[in-house]
Amino acid sequence: MSGPRLTLRYPAAEDAPRLFDLASNPLVTRWFSWGPYAEVGQAEAWIAAQASKRESGEIMDFVVDSPDGVLGVTGLTEVSKRDRRATVGSWMGEPHWGSGANSEAKALISGLAFRRLGAERLTAWANTRNGRSQRALERVGFRREGVLRAWHRHGDEMHDVVVFALVRDVWERSPLAQVPVRIEGTPPPSFVLG
Repeated sequence: MSGPRLTLRYPAAEDAPRLFDLASNPLVTRWFSWGPYAEVGQAEAWIAAQASKRESGEIMDFVVDSPDGVLGVTGLTEVSKRDRRATVGSWMGEPHWGSGANSEAKALISGLAFRRLGAERLTAWANTRNGRSQRALERVGFRREGVLRAWHRHGDEMHDVVVFALVRDVWERSPLAQVPVRIEGTPPPSFVLG
């Protein structure tokens, strides 16, 4: 799928060196349950696992691509067909923080979720100490709903997260819904919610 500046596409083997460069930065991965990458083989393994994870309905990740190359990753996970909801997660390489790439990537992934997949709700979360991520979610229309205690394991520690949501009727009136999104192809059946 593509928007004004960015394209979301499935990761390919040739993306491994760039993803390694971006995800080897400890500032990028400090709130994640993984990373930073120590070798390019970690990016290669992540890419190799994506097709089976999509087919099983576990996760549908995309690289965020631009004319200058891959900027980060966004995707959907924790899908509930019954409740027509999913969780969106994203990360961008540090050189792209504050560039607007996250906003456009959120417009593209929410366009896919609401327009094509039939979602009624997208959830996102951010570590309680990650104010930058919280502000980024609020800027694009996600609403803070509360704190989930001991929700996310990071190494040997459990971390609290702030949970955010974007529901269909709010999304329809948001700037995200106004971003032109071109979606091609057929999504995996396990991700079609409605």
